[in-house]
Amino acid sequence: MIANRLHDRLDALARDGTLEAADRWRSRAEALDWLDSLSPVLSWADAGGVADRAQALRARLERADATLGRRLRAAIRGGHGPALFRRWQQESRGPIEGEHYDALDELLAGILRLADPGAASRPLEPEMVFYQPTPARHALDMLARSRLGPRDVLVDLGSGLGHVPMLASICTGARAVGVEWQPSHVQVARRTARALGLHDVEFRGQDARDADLSGGTVFFLYTPFVGSVLRTVLDALRDEGTRRPIKVCTFGPCTRLVAGETWLCTDEPLRADRVAVFQAAGPRND
Repeated sequence: MIANRLHDRLDALARDGTLEAADRWRSRAEALDWLDSLSPVLSWADAGGVADRAQALRARLERADATLGRRLRAAIRGGHGPALFRRWQQESRGPIEGEHYDALDELLAGILRLADPGAASRPLEPEMVFYQPTPARHALDMLARSRLGPRDVLVDLGSGLGHVPMLASICTGARAVGVEWQPSHVQVARRTARALGLHDVEFRGQDARDADLSGGTVFFLYTPFVGSVLRTVLDALRDEGTRRPIKVCTFGPCTRLVAGETWLCTDEPLRADRVAVFQAAGPRND
């Protein structure tokens, strides 16, 4: 019975001649996720040829994704990233919530083709948080709601492998700076940006407490550190906010602490599962 259902689903996917179309990337991601879920049953279902058919379908879908990735990388190198941004925004489905990853992250992975930083990464220091990339839908949501534009400079404090700075450059034409303590991550990000022709993206290998923040207009933190490290960085951002208008965008547990900063304000309700966008309240009068 289970084998019959598997064959029926595989038949339906195999007959769908539109699955390889460029705009069906979400459907391909869903189909590949389903194929991944088959792993526990393929060993005993293989007698019916399920494993071979599943592998053939996987190869077909992955070829289509690879073709799309090449086209999108060429478009980005040609300066057409903002058009892609508008299309991705239009194709976004459902509410922007949760810290899970989805089909948009798979699409982005095929575009960036980030190398594995490998074992060269050094151990984290106290109060530094283990790196995980910002889900792509949240990054795009932040770029839209912060109104990042070509005259802005985004500074990602704790940029990891560089997803957010590169997306900012691709989608908005803004300059972007990634500040990352982990040297292996910085090297991967730099190589990726060069390969995509992103000349307005810079990655600095340094402690965020030592970073020059004077050029930034929008700052992003996906809870890269806590405790006294976060306190020091927030104090530095406060000093910048007394000199000029800036925005501070946060995601994850640090948002609760940042929301308590009296020098920042927001006109939006805060949600734990969505990027918060704060503005500097203005020059201090003390």
